[in-house]
Amino acid sequence: MNNYKLIAMDLDGTLTQHKSRLEEKNTAVLDRLKKRYACVMVGAGASRRIFDQMNGYPIDIIGNYGMQFSTVKNGEFVLVRSDSYIVDRNFFENAISKLREETGYTRYVGDNVEFHPSGAVTFPLLGTKAPLVSKLAFDPDGKKRSRIFDKVSDIFKDYNCFIGGSSSFDIVSKDYDKYKALMKYADDKNIKKEEILFLGDDFKKGGNDEQIKLNGIDFIQVEDYTRLKEQLEENNII
Repeated sequence: MNNYKLIAMDLDGTLTQHKSRLEEKNTAVLDRLKKRYACVMVGAGASRRIFDQMNGYPIDIIGNYGMQFSTVKNGEFVLVRSDSYIVDRNFFENAISKLREETGYTRYVGDNVEFHPSGAVTFPLLGTKAPLVSKLAFDPDGKKRSRIFDKVSDIFKDYNCFIGGSSSFDIVSKDYDKYKALMKYADDKNIKKEEILFLGDDFKKGGNDEQIKLNGIDFIQVEDYTRLKEQLEENNII
C-alpha cells in the first residue's frame, strides 16, 4: 500500500489522445482511482475544454497552468476562478514572425499566433487552423520542437515557455506552471508534497509536465495512454 493521498493528472497523452474524447476504458480507471485517492486534473488548456473533453466527468480541474480552477456541483461545471492578464500583441506577432523566418516554419494554416482570453499565448507551428490529423502526425515525440525550444524560450525569456499540445508552444506568465498550481491546490487540501503522485506524459526539457519533475513531486510517465490501466496496476497504484 502506498502513502499517496492525491493523484494529479495531465489529460492529453496521459488519459486521452490529444484533443480527443475520454474513452470508456480510462473513464473506468478514473473511477477506480477516485475510490482510493483525491483526484485532480492539471492541464495546459482551459478548464471548460478539459471538462468537455472528459465528457463531463465529475472532477476538479486546474486549467491554463493554474490560471483557472473548476469543480463540479450537482453534475454541473462550475468555474471557481479564472485569472487573466494583458499582453503586448504586437510584440508577440512580430516575435513569432521572426521565429518562423529563423526556424523555417513559414507555412501555416489560419493565424500566425493564438491569443487566449487569459493572456496566455500559443505559437502554433502549423497555424491555428491546421487539421488535427496534421498536428498529431507533426511531432509525436516532441523532437522537432525540442530542437528550437531554446530559441523560443530565449525570445520569450520574460515568460514561461512550454512544449504544448501536439505541434505548438505555450507561452504564459511566470506566475503559472503546473507545479505551482498543484502545490496551491494541495496546500488548500492540507495534503503534503510527498503524498502527491502525478501522472503525465511530457517531462522532457520544455515539456509542460517538466516542472513537476524538477520540483520533486513523485510521478509516473505514461508511455501509452491506451495502457494506462496496465501501467498503474504494474506500479500498484490501482
